[in-house]
Amino acid sequence: MNVGDIVKGRITSIKPYGAFVKINDEVDGLIHISEMSDGFVKSIEDFLTVGDTVDLKVIKITEDNKVSLSYRAANKRGRKKYEDVQLSEGFKPFETMLPKWIEKHQKSGK
Repeated sequence: MNVGDIVKGRITSIKPYGAFVKINDEVDGLIHISEMSDGFVKSIEDFLTVGDTVDLKVIKITEDNKVSLSYRAANKRGRKKYEDVQLSEGFKPFETMLPKWIEKHQKSGK
């Protein structure tokens, strides 16, 4: 196992600061809470439960074989950077569209 590898691990314990993981019979590791998500993590249980088997990225191995793992690096969800918008009517000035919107709103009863 090397830094950068994606490994499967089973969650064995969850603490407020991270989750302990069994990678194989000889290797255990830790996912620090900061490696759960790019956003704020209130509770690790929002992502994992004891017994889950998940893909993890090895981010550090110390000289005494302590393995640091990242859940977020191995489970990134692609974000859309933009949305492709196709205009069917083109741009119409506000004055032109306002009466149509008012009429549509009145017909819908809202």
